[in-house]
Amino acid sequence: MTKKTTPAPTPAPEPHPMDIDVKIHSISTSGSTLAKASVTLGGCFAVRGIKVMNSEKGPFVSMPGYKSQSGFKDICFPCTPEFHKHFQQTVLNAYRQELTQLHEHRNYERPRQRESSSFEERAAPGPAEMQEEGPPAGPEEAEDGPSLGSMTMQ
Repeated sequence: MTKKTTPAPTPAPEPHPMDIDVKIHSISTSGSTLAKASVTLGGCFAVRGIKVMNSEKGPFVSMPGYKSQSGFKDICFPCTPEFHKHFQQTVLNAYRQELTQLHEHRNYERPRQRESSSFEERAAPGPAEMQEEGPPAGPEEAEDGPSLGSMTMQ
């Protein structure tokens, strides 16, 4: 007679890190909601309505939820503490990156705005300059073409 042996249980495979694609839709500078985001998990499951919220301890990720009699309940949420931490860090990193790009874009735009405003200031004579030049020449005084102020157009 042969004894039947039960195979030793194989340990559960460790979960592979899931690809998390975060898209920041809007950033707010006032109020407790800092940004709104959408997340795609593993390229096959999308979560919308995620918010980056401000608190005394710093920003945190708020999952979409609903209000019940006992308080607010998340509709979807990470199941393990490890994935919860990974999810929070990924969304917050995307938020910070979006903030950095927004600040870089504004810093890049500012010098161009200054140049154009100073150019306009130089190109358009001020009231003091116009008084020194006298009245603009009329069309009958210009021989080379129509005049624009004291400049003759050719």
